[in-house]
Amino acid sequence: MTVGMRHDDLRRRNRAMVIAAARRGGQVSRTEITTITGLSHSTISAISADLIAEGILAEARQDDAPALRRGRPQIGLELDPAAASVVTLMLSLNSLSAVRLDYSGAVLDEEQLRLDTRALSREALIGECVAVLQRCLAHPAAKAGPPLRIVFAVQGITDAEARSMLWSPITPHTDIPFADILEAEFSVPVTVENDCNMMAEALRWRDPARYRDDFIAILLSHGIGMGLVLKGEMFTGTHSSGVEFGHMVHRPDGALCRCGRRGCIEAYAGSYAIWRSAAGHDQNEEPRGDIGEAEMRALAEAARDHEGREREAFRIAGEALGFGLGSLFALIDPAPVALVGLNAAAFDLIEPSLRDAIARTAGGQHSGSISFSIEPDQIALLREGCAMRALTYVDDRIFAGGRSLQDGPAARHSSLPVTLP
Repeated sequence: MTVGMRHDDLRRRNRAMVIAAARRGGQVSRTEITTITGLSHSTISAISADLIAEGILAEARQDDAPALRRGRPQIGLELDPAAASVVTLMLSLNSLSAVRLDYSGAVLDEEQLRLDTRALSREALIGECVAVLQRCLAHPAAKAGPPLRIVFAVQGITDAEARSMLWSPITPHTDIPFADILEAEFSVPVTVENDCNMMAEALRWRDPARYRDDFIAILLSHGIGMGLVLKGEMFTGTHSSGVEFGHMVHRPDGALCRCGRRGCIEAYAGSYAIWRSAAGHDQNEEPRGDIGEAEMRALAEAARDHEGREREAFRIAGEALGFGLGSLFALIDPAPVALVGLNAAAFDLIEPSLRDAIARTAGGQHSGSISFSIEPDQIALLREGCAMRALTYVDDRIFAGGRSLQDGPAARHSSLPVTLP
């Protein structure tokens, strides 16, 4: 039995495809959108006319539009920057930042703060988040559309419904319902996301050929985290945001981790672990709270320069990461891996022991074919991932259904799936 698609659902799907083509292409002609989407010229003409009338798309000015093809000039379509705005909020160790972007993805305003996240009270931490958002939303940015989405990325475990921060190593406070708190304050829909998941989201937009169906993003920074995409979907657990790779056990009852447990991968491969090992300190020593970029770069340079504790510290880090990845690859097929963050720049020091450890596991049967890429700028990747998560929410959940959805509860918490080919 064949069930036809309802007209409203078909209209939403087609509008979503046109908006997605503009999101990916920047300035695209109606003919190019027809090729990308497979929709007819008449359908594209009708949808684009509606989207222009609603202020979602705009025709590119002739003096700005590139020559789209030879022959008769075609008018490019682009996202109207004033259609909406979104805000990203990012909380990590001793750092809080907010960025407001227009609908085209251009930055309107940003602010970054240094905080002692371990020392702040629960109320103070929430207050800082509210205050930075208030300033960001109050900024008189030119042509700023109404804020329609806030994406809050946090270093730690969030719930599967993207509403709360369950646990984070950067603060002693747990189970903070940030989405409910911020929605009550600003009347804008909010999701709370794991930071590594947002880095994986950015990779998918940056290089869809490499990062598509199955891939892994591993954060190599003060802590160790992972974003995992399987069959094109971000992996999450039934209750939590999913992959806590850094807190998988590498050696039972081993080195002290900042989570309070022992033997975690992070306790051997995080910045504090590498520093602790390179300095010759006891593995039971309380992890240092924060280690500067210059200090980690100096350790890497010393490890490249001569044999010694510094080189051994990076070897140990690579071994812990390799055994963890090998165990993961025993469950899933090997997939492209992106190493993200400051310590990814030391991959030359980590790689030999990492590959050797993978090869010694059940998941290392094809270890030679596993490919790695390096993305040292974790902040830029995180911001991009949060921005794309927020903007595509507006694309798919609000504008694909029509501007009128903005004013109703469906705009806030709509869960209607939109599948793009």
